[in-house]
Amino acid sequence: MGRDTVVQPTVTRTSRGLSIAGTRITLYSIMDYVTAGWPPKLIRDRLNLTDRQISDALAYIAEHRAAVEAEYQQVLKDAEENRRYWEDRNRERFAKIAALPPKPEHAALRAKLRAHKAKVNEHDHRAG
Repeated sequence: MGRDTVVQPTVTRTSRGLSIAGTRITLYSIMDYVTAGWPPKLIRDRLNLTDRQISDALAYIAEHRAAVEAEYQQVLKDAEENRRYWEDRNRERFAKIAALPPKPEHAALRAKLRAHKAKVNEHDHRAG
């Protein structure tokens, strides 16, 4: 693991990219919430950050928006490629698992679930 570079007291560049100092939280994680329209207080609470950490991170993002956005887009692209790789690699395995017969010890649970679904469907049919 390489050395961390201090970008500002709260934001550092680590091997994972731009991060909140002293945490494993990247600015790209914060960007997920920012782009989804979350308010700063909810982002802060969700990621268990201090007021200072979230305000410094959002200020850094605003001040360096183009560079952070470019890195964020690359992170999203890399994550999607990684997801596709593992999905393709495990497709046969998932198909084999799905084709297995249900386990006998789950029979009672499956029957209970079917009964509940039937009850819900009957209630929805009467209400509609």
